[in-house]
Amino acid sequence: NITLLHYLITIVENKYPKVLNLNEELRDIPQAAKVNMTELDKEISTLRSGLKAVEMELEYQKSQPPQPGDKFVSVVSQFITVASFSFSDVEDLLAEAKDLFTKAVKHFGEEASKIQPDEFFGIFDQFLQAVSEAKQENENMRKKKEEEERRARMEAQLKEQRERERKMRKAKENSEEGGEFDDLVSALRSGEVFDKDLSKLKRNRKRITNQMTDSSRERPVTKLNF
Repeated sequence: NITLLHYLITIVENKYPKVLNLNEELRDIPQAAKVNMTELDKEISTLRSGLKAVEMELEYQKSQPPQPGDKFVSVVSQFITVASFSFSDVEDLLAEAKDLFTKAVKHFGEEASKIQPDEFFGIFDQFLQAVSEAKQENENMRKKKEEEERRARMEAQLKEQRERERKMRKAKENSEEGGEFDDLVSALRSGEVFDKDLSKLKRNRKRITNQMTDSSRERPVTKLNF
């Protein structure tokens, strides 16, 4: 069914084709629609607790007498150093994401505390999907219309060709009938038709006379005795 969205897309495609490059400009929307800030906070909290537990274990191992060949302290110390920097970067990125999300939500008249990224960006994701589907449906309808018009033209051409052939056959038949009629008129004017009919009549009379003569000759004579 054709909806308002189909109509708007048709208008925009004709007048503002660049506007429909939404999928390219908003290509990160599908991924953003999968983000839940509450779940992210939980994961960050879990990472923080895990890193803190490793640090506590490292401090405990440092307080113990060293064992020959034990590299736990050195290896874990390096790990904690790298992990701490990486975790700090993640926290900074999360804080920046929250700030940008708050600004985006506020721009659309919403409150960040009352809506999650998956819900907010999910609206745009659904809209982009609807636009893509409507564009494809418009394209399918356009192709279908072109195919129907092509078939209609072919049928019209075929019908026109058949009509021309019918008229040509009829004209040929009329021409042949007209030729016979002209021959008859010419024969009447010249008297040939009467000569032919008279000759035919004479031949018929002669044939009848001959038949009657032959019949009388073959008839037996009956004697009458008185």
